[in-house]
Amino acid sequence: MKRNAFPIPWRQLAGMAVLLLVAACSNEADKPGGGSLSGGSPASVKPGFVNKVWEVSVSTGVTPGMLYTFLSDGTLVMTSPNSKPAFGAWTYKNGKLTMIEDSQQYPTDILNLTHDELRLKSNNPGGSVEILLVPARVAPLPP
Repeated sequence: MKRNAFPIPWRQLAGMAVLLLVAACSNEADKPGGGSLSGGSPASVKPGFVNKVWEVSVSTGVTPGMLYTFLSDGTLVMTSPNSKPAFGAWTYKNGKLTMIEDSQQYPTDILNLTHDELRLKSNNPGGSVEILLVPARVAPLPP
């Protein structure tokens, strides 16, 4: 009888691989000027939250541990350890962030953006939701 070469369930490995690939997609936001949100920035400069995997630390309406990734093509990926990924969209125009889920647009205020924190206030029809996101913890690869 063959011994399983992958002691970690394949779905968990696949999820970790996707997160690692997304995190490695681009380091442009870490380059000088890449995290700038000032109005005088060239259109080609991406906000500092793009192409990073963020984890919900504290929120008034989102489960802590949920992961958010704002991909540079405008795709918003949301997932948690207990769910399949959900896909939405996002736009950032004239200093304004809009998150789009199930065709519903949510104007979203960026309350704080640093290398270690993305604090958002999503202005939903039922009331605002504050979300504190931090860089996602990355599980070590098996030996």
